[in-house]
Amino acid sequence: MRILKLIGVFTPESWQGHGFGADSSDSVIAAGTDMTNKATSKARGPLTWADTHHPGISETKGEYDGRWVYINDRANGRIAMVDLRDFKTKQILDVPNLESSHGGVFVTPNTDYVHISTKIPTLVDRTNIEKSLDNVAQAYRGYSTWLKVDQKTGRMDVSQSFQIEIPPYWQDLADCGKLVSDGWGFINSYNTERAVGGNMEGKPSLEVGASQNDFDYLHIINWKKGAEVAQTKSKVINGMRVIPMDVAVSEGLLYLAPEPKSPHGVDVAPNGEYISVGGKLDPHVTIYAWSKIQKAIDDKNFEVGAGPLHTQYDDKGHGYISLFIESAVAKFTLGEPYFSGDKAFKLVDKVSINYNIGHLCTMEGDTVKPAGKYLVALNKWSIDRFLTVGTLKPQNFQLVDLTTEKMEVLSDMPIGIGEPHYVQAIRADRLKAWEVYPVGTDPLTFEKSPTAAEKDKEKVERKGNTVEIWTTVTRSRFKPDTVKVKEGDKIIWHLTNIETTPDATHGFSIPRYNVNISLDPGEAVTTEFVADAKGAFAYYCTEFCSALHLEMQGWLLVS
Repeated sequence: MRILKLIGVFTPESWQGHGFGADSSDSVIAAGTDMTNKATSKARGPLTWADTHHPGISETKGEYDGRWVYINDRANGRIAMVDLRDFKTKQILDVPNLESSHGGVFVTPNTDYVHISTKIPTLVDRTNIEKSLDNVAQAYRGYSTWLKVDQKTGRMDVSQSFQIEIPPYWQDLADCGKLVSDGWGFINSYNTERAVGGNMEGKPSLEVGASQNDFDYLHIINWKKGAEVAQTKSKVINGMRVIPMDVAVSEGLLYLAPEPKSPHGVDVAPNGEYISVGGKLDPHVTIYAWSKIQKAIDDKNFEVGAGPLHTQYDDKGHGYISLFIESAVAKFTLGEPYFSGDKAFKLVDKVSINYNIGHLCTMEGDTVKPAGKYLVALNKWSIDRFLTVGTLKPQNFQLVDLTTEKMEVLSDMPIGIGEPHYVQAIRADRLKAWEVYPVGTDPLTFEKSPTAAEKDKEKVERKGNTVEIWTTVTRSRFKPDTVKVKEGDKIIWHLTNIETTPDATHGFSIPRYNVNISLDPGEAVTTEFVADAKGAFAYYCTEFCSALHLEMQGWLLVS
C-alpha cells in the first residue's frame, strides 16, 4: 500500500496552491461558509478547517463509476465534491440547517442524490438559547438531507434538494439501500435519551446519561417517496425544502426500529437484503432482513467479538466487521441466497489487528458487486509498530489477505497525516482522470477560460487603478517577468501554464502577499489582490521544473 495523492478540500494546502490566491480554489473555499444563515464567528470566519470523515464515490447502477467523490465536514455541517478528472475540489456546500454532520456521506445507486445528515441536532428554537438544553425535544431537530446532483458537473443543487426532519437524537452513520432495498436509506442513532450532561451541576455526565436506554433507533427512510412529497408538503427553511417530521411519519417516509445500544455502523449487503448494525457496547452484530423490515424487524443476533463497529462485504456472502475493543476483524456468513441452514449467520474467522481498528474496507465492498481479494484495516493506534517519531504517533493501515482459508495480515502502512476514518476502494480502471488539461482550461468548468493567457499575446493593461496582467508560464520563464504597479492598485493576474507535457507543473508564489498557486499543464487561473505593500517582490516558481528552475522568477515592483 502507498499514498499517491492528498487532495486539498476544506483546508488550504500549500503544495497544491489550494486556497492561496487562485480563483479556482479561493472561490470554492469562500463559498463553503454561510456567514448569513448559520451561526458562525465573524471574527474567526470564514472556515478554513474541517473534520473530514466519510467519502462517497459516485455510482451508476450501484457500482462505482469514477466520476466524483463527496466528503463531509463532521464539525461544521458541510459537504464537498471532488472531480476525479483532475482530483480537485470543485464545490464546498455549507448545508442549510446542519450544524454538524456524520450520517453519510453516501450516494444513491445512480448518484441522483448524495446524503448527509446531522450528528448533533440543530438548535431550531433560538428564543431562549440559555435554557434550550432543558427542552431538547422542542428546541432541537435532526435533518436527513438529500442533495440533488447535477449529472453533468457533479455539483449539488440546493434548489432541487430536500430534507426530512428527524428526532433530536444524535444521528450517526448511514447507508443507502440497493437493488431490493433501492429507494431507502438507513441511519443509526444514539443518545435516544437526549442527554445533555451537566456534571458541574450535579447531573450525570453526558456519556452516562446517554447510556440509560436498552436500545437506540435505526432510522429507515423512504427517500424516493420523500422526493415526491417535498414537491407539495414541505416548507422552506434557509433556502432548503424541509419535510416536517409529522408529515414524514404520516406519509410513510420515516420509520424507527430498535437497534443495539450506541451503534456505529450500518452497512447494506451487496444484494440489498441484509442491513448489518454493530453496537459499540454489545459483542453482537445485528442483521435486519429487508424482506421483513416493513412488517416487523426480524433481527438475528450472534456473537462476533468485543466492540463491533463497521461492516464490509465480499462477493461470496461474507461480512467483515471491525472489533474496536478486541482489536480484530471478524468474518461471518450472511443468509439466503448466500448461505442457508446452520451455515447462515455464523462467525467463521477472526484475525488480530494492531491496534484499535475503527473503519475497514474491502475492495468495492459497499457496492452491488464487491470485487477484491483484500481488506484494509484503519487502526487508531500503532504503539509499537513503527519508529518513535515523537509523542504524536502515526496511525496504521493494515492490508489483510482474504483469499486464504484464514485471514492474514500482509503489511502495515503508517499514516502520519491525521486520523484515518472511513475509506472507499475503487478499481483503477474505473478512473478516467485527465493527464493534462488542454491549454487554457479553467479547472472549475473544464472549458477554455475566456481570460487564459496565450503564447505571444502576453500583456499588462492599466485601467485607472486596476492593473490586469496576462502571463504565460513555461520552462523556465514567466512572461512578462517584470510587472510595475502603484501602491493601492487592484491587481487582476491571469496565469496559464502553456506546457503540454504530463507532470510539467509550475508554481507561482509572491512572497509576503500570501499568494501561492500551483499550475498543472494547460491550467489557467486568476488571482486578485490589492498591492498594499510597497517594495520589490520576487515572484517565482515553487515546483522544481527544470535545470533552470532557480532562474524561473520575475519582479513585482510596487511603488
